[in-house]
Amino acid sequence: MSQQQMKPLMRETASQTAGPYVHIGLAPQAAGFDIFENNFGSVLTNAQTKGERIRIEGRVTDGIGTIIKDALIEIWQANAEGKYAHPGDRQPGKALDANFRGWGRSCTDFDSGVYTFDTIKPGVVTGRNGRFMAPHINVWVVARGINLGLNTRLYFSDEAEANAKDAVLNIIEWEARRKTLVAQREMKDGVVTYRFDIRLQGEGETVFFDI
Repeated sequence: MSQQQMKPLMRETASQTAGPYVHIGLAPQAAGFDIFENNFGSVLTNAQTKGERIRIEGRVTDGIGTIIKDALIEIWQANAEGKYAHPGDRQPGKALDANFRGWGRSCTDFDSGVYTFDTIKPGVVTGRNGRFMAPHINVWVVARGINLGLNTRLYFSDEAEANAKDAVLNIIEWEARRKTLVAQREMKDGVVTYRFDIRLQGEGETVFFDI
């Protein structure tokens, strides 16, 4: 009998999707648990933060357009000068802003499905090999039914000239697909608001990146 034949038949271990434990583990306050001394919130600024104050809001929908009301969204962005609060950002001549966190976490509202971030509009970033990057925000999405978090980007509708030169947007072949990454600017209750709805699949699916 060969060694292969002697191996016992092993059944695949059962698996489950993330479920409600996403909120309990990553955003317990949203799930009704007050267990962290400092909760990771959706407000990235304070009174001294430099830059134009903006709000990001939107909904996450599935392939048939149903609003997902238990999604968790994280964002990571440069400050108003286009500088990331990370040692890997070696852009010369750009200063850090001690009053800007640059990272936030928000849960969709369990009733309306809307998520929000209060932040500032980021500046232009010079990427690796001098690549031009228009003002943008990096977005990560996780929810029930998503086994691996989805990575995407948010660009700004009033930055059309910069968007046309962006190194990442230009690798997306179809214009209709590029538009899924562009948040629309509006004034809402006296606040500059960018609407960014995320479609997980189906018609109008948001572009996601394998990183």
